[in-house]
Amino acid sequence: MTSLDLALIGVTIVVSSFISGTFGMAGGMVLLGVLLVYFDVTTAMVLFSILQFFANGWRVILWRHFVRWPIFWWYLVGAVIAAAVMRAVAFVPDKALVYFMLGMLPFAVDILPARARPSIEWRGVPFITGLLTTVIQILAGVGGLFLDIFFQKSSLDRKTTIATKAPAQTISHILRGAYFASFGSVTGLGEPAAWGLVAGAVVLAVIGVQLTPYAVERMSDQGFRRWVQAIIVAISVVYIARALWLWFG
Repeated sequence: MTSLDLALIGVTIVVSSFISGTFGMAGGMVLLGVLLVYFDVTTAMVLFSILQFFANGWRVILWRHFVRWPIFWWYLVGAVIAAAVMRAVAFVPDKALVYFMLGMLPFAVDILPARARPSIEWRGVPFITGLLTTVIQILAGVGGLFLDIFFQKSSLDRKTTIATKAPAQTISHILRGAYFASFGSVTGLGEPAAWGLVAGAVVLAVIGVQLTPYAVERMSDQGFRRWVQAIIVAISVVYIARALWLWFG
């Protein structure tokens, strides 16, 4: 891997962490897409999980006073059950499928009518959200877009939304990383030099998150939702094209 490649990955880590920290989603799509260019699926998923764990964990610290913890605890129960079931199935997608699912997920989410979307504040919904989002996390690599379905009808403001998503996504990154690491085919991460690069990447991820409060404080709830939609559509189109290229190019 050249110095230019490392620089590109470094910039991507900062930008993607900033996007995730600001909007509570979408940054993972950017980072995973770039990692898949350089690594096989299993390695990319494990490295992605490590970086996102620290980025989201730092978001928990920054926004901890706004977190709705009862929602998270039920989400955790559902997530652990889903991860155990998925490990019993033991399915590892290829790169093209991951790109395709990353690209199609936002459009699949939009198909569900707004009136049919449950609220994360309803009884039992956090548990179901943990189950379903974890399955999506493992198959597509990211589940923030799917997770957002359950927040769209809630009465939570943008700060509480970002804060409550943070621990939910943090536990999802732990479960996904453990899932793919359990297959024992992670390459390139066993060397001391590689872990030095990972440590540097973690620092960059935290820096990206640290910048987010400045953007969130200056953004209205309406502006927040408009930016989310625009970023997601742009990324999705690129990844669908990438998947088609891998399949038919």
